[in-house]
Amino acid sequence: MLSLIQRVIRASVEVEGQRVGAIGPGLLALVALEPHDGPTQITRMAERLLGYRVFADQAGKMNRSLAETGGGLLLVSQFTLAADTRSGMRPSFTTAAPPEQAERGFNQLVQICRQRYAGVETGRFGAHMLVELVNDGPVTFLLRS
Repeated sequence: MLSLIQRVIRASVEVEGQRVGAIGPGLLALVALEPHDGPTQITRMAERLLGYRVFADQAGKMNRSLAETGGGLLLVSQFTLAADTRSGMRPSFTTAAPPEQAERGFNQLVQICRQRYAGVETGRFGAHMLVELVNDGPVTFLLRS
């Protein structure tokens, strides 16, 4: 399981002209599942998203987590993140989980995050989404579970 996280000032997702998710300061997480991902990887990713320390403490060090700051978490499914780009000039998606498995896993991730944290928003799985963000830093990390 992969999540590309970005510390943001704000972020939103629009589908067919309607805003379906939006946050103020917090994390935007673009999420991809791989075929071998199951409950262990999904739970671990939820823990990392909520606990990864990318926010500044009093000394300006990245030492505070989303859970500590109370910021928003915007989860957006993005299967292209799992693409195999090692060769050629076109991505291969054989390394991404099939859509049914990916949707189940993404929904489980959302459910776990919402059980453990209040400020969770999402995009819409499988939809063409317009994602808008203002990256803070910029601060961007690729998390693997």
